[in-house]
This record gives sequence, structure tokens and C-alpha cells, in this order.
Amino acid sequence: MTETDFLCLTPFLILALAPIVIMLVISIFRNYEIVFGFSLLSLILAFAALFFIAPAIPHSIQPLFIIDMYSLFFLGIIFISAFIVALLSYNYIKRLEGVREEYYIILFTSTLGAALLAVANHFVLFFLGIETLSISLYILIAFQRTKDNSIEAGIKYLILASVSTAFLLFGMGLIYTAFGSMMFSEIATAISLQGPLTSLAITGFGMMLVGIGFKLALVPFHAWTPDVYQGAPAPVSAYIATVSKGAVMAVLIRFFFNIKGFDDHYLFIIISAIAILSMFIGNILAIRQQNIKRLLAYSSIANMGYLIIILLTGTNKGIQASLFYLISYFITTISAFGVITLLSNAKNEAEMISDYKGLFWKRPFVAIVFTLALLSLAGIPITAGFIGKFYVIFEGMKAGLMLLVFAMIISSVIGLYYYLRVITTMFSPAGETTLPQITFMGKFTLAAITISILILGIYPGWLIDIITRFVGL
Repeated sequence: MTETDFLCLTPFLILALAPIVIMLVISIFRNYEIVFGFSLLSLILAFAALFFIAPAIPHSIQPLFIIDMYSLFFLGIIFISAFIVALLSYNYIKRLEGVREEYYIILFTSTLGAALLAVANHFVLFFLGIETLSISLYILIAFQRTKDNSIEAGIKYLILASVSTAFLLFGMGLIYTAFGSMMFSEIATAISLQGPLTSLAITGFGMMLVGIGFKLALVPFHAWTPDVYQGAPAPVSAYIATVSKGAVMAVLIRFFFNIKGFDDHYLFIIISAIAILSMFIGNILAIRQQNIKRLLAYSSIANMGYLIIILLTGTNKGIQASLFYLISYFITTISAFGVITLLSNAKNEAEMISDYKGLFWKRPFVAIVFTLALLSLAGIPITAGFIGKFYVIFEGMKAGLMLLVFAMIISSVIGLYYYLRVITTMFSPAGETTLPQITFMGKFTLAAITISILILGIYPGWLIDIITRFVGL
């Protein structure tokens, strides 16, 4: 291994060493505050290491890793999101009975899996990353062992994720049989030389699509999403909706653009159908929900439908639009789940819409934060969500994807209804629900996220310029 290889692996080494240190510490004595502080410090160091890597990229560690500006941006998004989730988790996890420090161990292993996906250039690393992420999520989802629905959600995710992994792995095997390689670039070269795809290759790509569709909760592979979001601890739901899905999108975009999947007629039709179904079914099913976490679960299904439009653009501009959209989606979704987390306690979560009745009159600051997050998810102007959707629509129209663009606009209008339903509940006369006090750290975190939503909604040019200048495949 060269010095450059070691330098480029620094963030991954930090993420791998942090849980080992935590395990050694808690084997001697347990101190939740020390573990929490060390976790935040480690995530900050992993993020800072990205700036030391930047001068050395693009760099490839054959045959598994490829570290370029594209992967560096995704790593930055993943580390920042994990940091914010850890911040929001402090009081929530502290209130739980039994072991608590182990939560941060699993948070690190899942973040390591997500980070590996962002730099994967080979099916082996793709599989290792997605399994490290998924196995960690089984534990995080069922972390509240005293709650039946948390255990139920963990078991459901375990069973369905295992089935999806079988599809993914079998698909990889068929593609290896068809092309004789597991490297993304070599598969792309073999496809260009071979011409029309064989039935073996088509079957392999189809099975991989099933596995990835489950990880992204795309229709018709979405059935697990509302139950898992509802049963998982609120900060874990935020993590699944953002870091988990963002990491899978990172490797999907790289692989899909490498093999030029947008040029294949059948893949184009299948992905278009999945995108349209995800947009409409996600938004329509969300209308019926009385549980906020289930509502946000269906909202995330629709958002993934919007995002995979980018796969069919076939341009670097489309990739750049996906990055901006993911950044806006991450901060907005974490903000929404952050409110749920901070208003919940060890026994009961503030997950029903009725729990938010009159929230503005009890916690005006929290109500305003939640309102801005929901308006951003709906794509209302002056929020980050509006710019993100506009960017995707603009690139979709440039690529001639008019049917998908119209579907996105119409389904977004449908989605506006259930977001406004929650907002009107918060501004209605106060109910009788007793809400916990929010710490200064919680308020500060929510304020920082909210300011980010407004900055990206009012003045997005600086981030768009950075992404346009540096990111591409």
C-alpha cells in the first residue's frame, strides 16, 4: 500500500477504529457522556480528513476503491448527516433503560458501510458496504428492546432485507458470468464491445434492480418502509431515510452511468415506470396516514421516485442535480425527524398527528422549524426543497423526460395536501398533550438545520457552483 492509498483510506480507518475504542472503554467503565463526546469528535475527524484527501484525488485503489470528487461529496454528506443524527440522539438514547453506549458503536459501523458504498468501484465492495450497513440497521431498528413494535420492525427488516440481498447477490453472480468481471469500468467496457445484452445479463441486471429497489424503498419494493419507520427509534428513522438511502444512491448512480444504462430501452422503460409508481403511490398512501413517521415514510418513497429521474438524464448535469437534491432532502428530512426525536421520551414517541395539535402555542420555535421542514419537503419556494425539485425538473426537461417531469409536478401537488394537514394541526387551538422540554443543544441543532434550509432556498448559487465545478463522472 502506498502513502497515497493510506491517506485516502484515513476517513474509513477513523470510522473503523472509533467503535473499537468505544468497546474497549465500555468494557472498563460505562459513561454515556464520554462515549457521546468521543463519537462526535470521531465524526468531526473523519469529515476533516476529507480535506486532506482532496489534493490527492482522483485516486483509485485497485480493484475496489475509487476516490474522486463525486465520492468525496457523498462522504461529506454522509459524515455530516451522521453527526447531526448523533447530536439529536443524545437525549433520546440517554432516556432509554439498559445499555445505551452500544448505540454509537452500531452508528459507526453503519456509517462505515455507507461510506464504503460511496467509493465502491467493484461488486465485492458494493456487497460488503451494503451488508455492513444493513446488518447494523437491523440492530439500530430493534434497539428499543422493551418496545414490541421496535422488535417487530427489526425482524421485518431483517427478513425482507435478507431476501433483497439474495436477489442482489444472485444478480451480481449472473452479471459476472455474462461479462467475466466485477469492476464497474470493466463491465461497462464489456457491454460496449458485446453489443445487445444477453438474456443472462438482462436477468442479472433485473435481479440487482430488485435488491436496490428494496434498499431505496421504491415501488413495488416499498412495503417494509412505513412499519420500519414507525417501529424504529426516531433518530434511527432519520438515519434510514437519509444516510442509508443516500449511500445506495451514490453507488447506483456511479454504476448506472458507468454502464450507460440510460441508453438501454428496457431499463429506461422499467425505471420510468418505477419512478412514476413511486411518486404517485408514495404521495397517495401518505394522505391516509395519522402517524407522522408513517407519513414521512411514504414521503420518502415519493422523494426517491423523484430522484431516480436523474438516472435517465445521462449527463453530468443530472448527477450534479442529484447531489443538490440529496443535500436538500437530507437536511429537510433530518429536521423533520429531529422535531419528532426531541418531542419524544423513553416511553412514548410524538408520532401521531394529534400529538402536534396546537404545537405553535406551546413550542412556537419547534412548530416553525417543523413547518419549514414540511414546506421544504413539499417544494414550496424559499426552501431548499423547492430548489432541489426545480433543479431535477430542469435537468429532466433538458433530457426530454417530459412524462416523468409532469408526473413529478402532479404528484408534488398531491403531496402538498398531507403536509398542509400537519401544519394546520400545529396552528390549531392547543390540545392537552404534555410535551417534554427541549435542551439548548437540541434547539441549537434544529436552528442550524433550519437556517441551512432557508440559505439553500434563498441563495443556492454558491452550492450549485461548487457542485458544477468539481463533481462529475
